[in-house]
Amino acid sequence: MKSIYLKLSAAGLLLGATTFSCSEEFLETIPLGQFSTVGLENAQGVEGVLLGAYAMIDGYGLDGQSGWNGTIDNWVYGGVVSDDAYKGTDAGDQPEQSFLETFDFQATNLHLRNKWRAVYKGVARANDALNTLKEADDVSDERRAQIVAEARFLRGFFHFEARKMWRKAPYIDDATFVLGDLESSKVPNDREIWADIEADFEAAANVLPDVQAQVGRPTNWAAKAFLAKAKMFQGWDQNTGAANTAKLQEAKVVLEDILDNGGFDLTPTFEENFLVGRRNNEESIFEIQFSISSATTAAANEGTTLNYPYTDPWGCCGFYQPSQNLVNAYKTSADGLPLLDTFNASDVTNDQGIALNAPYTPYQGPLDPRLDHTVGRRGILFKGYKIHNRDFIRDQAYAGPYSPKKHIAEPAFFGIGANPRLSANNYRIMRLGMVILWLAECEVELGNLERARTLVNMIRTRAANPAGFVPRATQGAERNSFTVIDGEPAANYVINTYDAPWTDADVARKAVRMENRLEFAMEGHRFFDLQRWGVAAEVMTPYLQVERTKRTYLANAQFVKGVHEYFPVPLEAIERSFRDGSPTLVQDPAFE
Repeated sequence: MKSIYLKLSAAGLLLGATTFSCSEEFLETIPLGQFSTVGLENAQGVEGVLLGAYAMIDGYGLDGQSGWNGTIDNWVYGGVVSDDAYKGTDAGDQPEQSFLETFDFQATNLHLRNKWRAVYKGVARANDALNTLKEADDVSDERRAQIVAEARFLRGFFHFEARKMWRKAPYIDDATFVLGDLESSKVPNDREIWADIEADFEAAANVLPDVQAQVGRPTNWAAKAFLAKAKMFQGWDQNTGAANTAKLQEAKVVLEDILDNGGFDLTPTFEENFLVGRRNNEESIFEIQFSISSATTAAANEGTTLNYPYTDPWGCCGFYQPSQNLVNAYKTSADGLPLLDTFNASDVTNDQGIALNAPYTPYQGPLDPRLDHTVGRRGILFKGYKIHNRDFIRDQAYAGPYSPKKHIAEPAFFGIGANPRLSANNYRIMRLGMVILWLAECEVELGNLERARTLVNMIRTRAANPAGFVPRATQGAERNSFTVIDGEPAANYVINTYDAPWTDADVARKAVRMENRLEFAMEGHRFFDLQRWGVAAEVMTPYLQVERTKRTYLANAQFVKGVHEYFPVPLEAIERSFRDGSPTLVQDPAFE
C-alpha cells in the first residue's frame, strides 16, 4: 500500500508550508512546536492539519511534553495498575508510577497530567482539521467528506481514551472549539460523553471506505470496531457488574457485521500479532504505525523505550515486569484448559533467589503456550535473541524475575538508528481477536452460551497452532520462536478447546474473561476490562492480598471500590479551565 511521509516543523506550520514525499510509513515524523493553522485554509494545508491530528494518535505528544507516560498502549494505566504487571525496574525509578501502582491516586501526579495533555491535544488537532476545512474552498466534495470522517474518527478515538481514564471527561467538538481561541476549549465535564463518542464513530463508519490506500488511516471497519468497543464499555453497570443487555445487543450487531463481512482472519499463529515483519496483517483492523527507517527515529515507538530487559543488546530499563499472578494464569489442567478458579493457588516455579550461574530448570507443569510469547522467563529463548536469565532484570527482589515481551522487535528489525530500544513494531490496538472475544462476551450475557463457546474455541485453536510454537528451521527470516532446541517446545505446552457444552452462565463468563486476559495480557487493556465489567475491586483486592506477600512495596496498597476504577482529573487541567472567574472542570467526587 502507498504510504506518505509528512514533514512539519514549527516554522513550516507558521508559514503554511507542508512537504510531502513517498516513504515507508504513514506519519513518520511528529510535528514540533506551537501548532497554528494560519494560512493553511486550502486543500494542501487542510491535509497537513489532518496529519497533525494523526501525529497525536500514538500519545507520545509534542516536543516531548506528554512523553512516554501519555503513550497509547497504556502500559502504566492499563497494565501496571492492574493484576498483569508491576512497575518493575527498582524502587526509586519513576515514583509517579509507584503511587499509581499502590492506588495512591493524586490529582498532582505528572503521569496523569501528561496523559490528559496527550489526549486533549489530539482532540484539539482533530477539531483544528474540521474547522480549517470549513475555510478551504478548493477541496472536492468527495475528499471533504473523507476528511470530516477521518477527523471525526480521530476525535472519537481521543475522547474514548479520555473516557476510559476519567469518570468525568469533557467532550469538545468543532462547533465549540474556535481556532486560535483557547477559551473555547474550556468545556465543562458535567455530563456523560459516551453518546458523543458513539456519534463520531458512527459518522466516520458511514463515510470511510472498506480499504484505505494509505496504511494508517482508518477504514469503516475500524470505525465500526471502535463503535462496538464504546458500546462494550457501556455493557455493564460498573457499580454492580450487572449486564446492560440492550447495549450489548447493539454491540453484537456491529461485531457480527465485522466478523462476517469485514474480510479479516486470525493469523495462523499467535506470535504473528507481535512481529514487525507481520505488521498490518490479515487480523489487523487498526494499528498505530511506527517508523522502520533510521532516518525517521522521531516516529519510532518511543512510548515503550523503558520496557526493555536490563541487559544487552537493549541496555535499559527494566520497567513493566509481568506479575506472578499473570504468569500463574497461564497454567492449564492436564486436559489443556485454564484453571479458572485455582490458577493462583500455587506459583509457576520461578528463579527468585537462585544465583545467576546456578542450574535452573523451568516449570514443568502444563502451560498455555501464549505465556512464552507474552512473558520473558528464565531458561526460555527471548524473542530469538538469547536465553532469558537473571541479568535481564534490574532488581529481582523488588519486582520479580519476568520481562515484558510482546512489544519488542525481533532481531531482524533490531533497533532504529543508534537506539536499540527504538522500535518499528506497530501497536495493534484493534484486531479481529478482540472482536471475536467481545462477541463471546455479548453472547454469554444474551444467553447464547454455545455460540460463546464456539467463539472462544476459535481463539484457543489458533493459540495451539501448531502446538504453540514454530520450529526455527521452518520459519522465514521474519519469524522467531521461543524454542530452545529446533523442533522441540521449550516447556510443557498443553492447550485444548472447550469440548463439553456450556450450560452455566457464570462458568462461561469466567471462561470468556480468562480468555480475554490470556490473549491480550501486557497490551494495556487489562485494567480497563476490569473497570468496564464492574469487577475491579473483586479482582484487585485478592490480587493485592497475595502479591503483598511477594512484593513488599505493596504492603499498604488498597483498592477502594467506587474510587479507584478511574483516575482523578489532573489539578493542572482544573486550574487552567478558569473562565469568567470559575473553573469549568470539576474534580471527580470520588477524589474530593
